[in-house]
Amino acid sequence: MRPKLQRRSDKATEYISLSGHWRLHNLHFVKEQLQLLGAPGMGRVVFDFHGVLSIDTSMAALLLDSFSASFRAGSVVFANIRPEHEKIIALVTGHYKGLGSELRRRHQGLLVRLGRGACNAWNEMIQLLSFIGEIFLSSWKVIKNPRLLRWNELFVQLEVVLLDAVFIVFLVTFLIGVVVAYLSAVQIEKYGGHIFIVDALSLTMCRELSPILVAIVLAGRSGSAFAAQIGTMKLNEETDALRVLGLDANHVLVIPRLLALALAMPLLVFLGDAAGILGGMVIAEHRLGITGITFMQRLESVLHLRAVFFGMAKAPVFAIFIALIGCRMGLTVEDNARSVGLHTTSTVVQSIVSVILLNAAFAILASELGI
Repeated sequence: MRPKLQRRSDKATEYISLSGHWRLHNLHFVKEQLQLLGAPGMGRVVFDFHGVLSIDTSMAALLLDSFSASFRAGSVVFANIRPEHEKIIALVTGHYKGLGSELRRRHQGLLVRLGRGACNAWNEMIQLLSFIGEIFLSSWKVIKNPRLLRWNELFVQLEVVLLDAVFIVFLVTFLIGVVVAYLSAVQIEKYGGHIFIVDALSLTMCRELSPILVAIVLAGRSGSAFAAQIGTMKLNEETDALRVLGLDANHVLVIPRLLALALAMPLLVFLGDAAGILGGMVIAEHRLGITGITFMQRLESVLHLRAVFFGMAKAPVFAIFIALIGCRMGLTVEDNARSVGLHTTSTVVQSIVSVILLNAAFAILASELGI
């Protein structure tokens, strides 16, 4: 029996009587009937389901979409509806109600938005701490049983986060070394202390700039890639397939990426130190007349290994947080492509903020310990 609908109006209320089988194969037929009825009004709408024999989600969505203005205003009523049909309507209306609440939230006041943002930030921190604990337990299992570690995945990730990142890290830190040396030379040459550019450049690059720059580069390059890769896998139900096969997603996806980034970042920081100092050496020779031999002799006397190791000691901590944030955001992706983009962007923002906060904590710790 083909679906039919009749409409009659009573002042500000429209009564829509439905009958027949409301199924997907009748979708075009119903669309034609809706066009014949004309544009729906903006007032109250009552759907009478007395003659409906069956209905599926596609037809329910079509009805609600056709009368979306009334529905978002909360003026849609379903009468004489069977329980099984009501469940289908409720399933579809849940989506529309969620959309309506999302639209209404855009008009909330500043104080409400600040409060909501603070609550969301607190929830994100709690979930991150919970995820850290979960990964700690999974890592302990891997330590007790190294066969659980996916060695092939580890080496693949090492190639991606280490070897493929060498050029961009070298280029960025070299150029930053050039900029720092040039700006320092402008001031230093006013007082005739040309040689002290070596002190400023070497300590700045090794203790602060190189670890921060490498961490930011890897947050935008590897952290976002982790979130996008795992998020896409979840979107394609590949993570569910891992669970069906009896595999732990933490062992397969998270721990290899975490170890790869933790091993790669100290090496990249050391490369950044060398590239930054090399960039400063070029400027020192061309702007201040300090030869390469003189530069290296001064560098040997002022740059202690303690400063180099302190900068490299930050790197694994930064790497662990970047990897954890990226993997967690990927695992929390919802079942839509938009969520992948939002979580990838959020990964970069959270990673950079975490790196800056951790660097501040290291600076305070170094000051207290006299390092």
